[in-house]
Amino acid sequence: MPKTSSTLLAISVFAVAASVAAAWKMGNFKSCAKKDTCPADDDGEPKNSAFVFVKPHANTEATQNLVRNKLTQSGISILSEKEVSGKEIDEKKLIDQHYYAIASKATILPAAEIPVPVEKFEESFGEKWEDVLAAKKACNAMEACKEFGCNPNQLNESWQKAHVVKFGGGFYCGLVSYNDKQLYVFNAFFMSMREKFVGEKDSIHCFEVQWKPEQLSWADFRGKLLGPTDPADGPEGSIRKAILDSWEELGLKSVPNKGDNGVHASASPFEGLAEKTNWLGASIAGDAFGKALLDAGLTEDTIKAWSVDPRVKQPDGEMGSVFDALEDTDVDECLKKLVELNGIN
Repeated sequence: MPKTSSTLLAISVFAVAASVAAAWKMGNFKSCAKKDTCPADDDGEPKNSAFVFVKPHANTEATQNLVRNKLTQSGISILSEKEVSGKEIDEKKLIDQHYYAIASKATILPAAEIPVPVEKFEESFGEKWEDVLAAKKACNAMEACKEFGCNPNQLNESWQKAHVVKFGGGFYCGLVSYNDKQLYVFNAFFMSMREKFVGEKDSIHCFEVQWKPEQLSWADFRGKLLGPTDPADGPEGSIRKAILDSWEELGLKSVPNKGDNGVHASASPFEGLAEKTNWLGASIAGDAFGKALLDAGLTEDTIKAWSVDPRVKQPDGEMGSVFDALEDTDVDECLKKLVELNGIN
């Protein structure tokens, strides 16, 4: 693109983002009919809004109370709460959508539709991808359980012994052997992750929350209030560290760790929107941030497509994750970045 055109595009994107932010602050982006369910107060100031849930391994009444108290004591408003059963998570594939980048190769797409890098596959395994497909020797993780006649844990055990190659972020392929049968399987580890959410007695407890960015930045919401992935590394007073320190009193059956760390929370306002539409069935136009995006020129199709974290062109010209580009941004900055990304994609 000529330099003059690039400059005009940059000015245009900045102007749209600025006008959207100004309009929102003036109260023109309120989208809820009922005052008690609207993510914006009477002052019209945009709020950070996230989706938080207690993971199945920690979902006791005591843990719910701890999380609820920690949130409200930090000045965060809880807009709604909901319990989602393992049966519903399984039937609606909610956890698959949540971890779409991983799950799409494990439970959603059949092998023939997975974007396998054919040259790297042949280089790694010594077979042509087209020959493997023709011989029906490849499948996703869910199909592998059926083909092998095994459960998710047995598949994961075999996966740990397999020759596994990484094709990209959240994209792995392994030549898995089980009972003298061999198959190329994609992201087999996901099935054991999924199993923790879909059992008959499993459930998650969800919180839809909002707060003013000037009171708590998104970076501090995750880094200080929620705590890092490994709860042992969390600052005193963080939610994950508190669950670790009192796991027995809270009724947990085992010590929390990096995987089972008690609680999940959105990494940005956009990720929060994506998670609310998935887990709560929220509409994009019915969400304050979603409506702001629509009014800023993003289409609903773009918002839905970006909600599964594809790689898109970034301002520096490189391809990168949508979610990574927005991580820990507060609502105004997140909106401006999305308008900018929309202008170059």
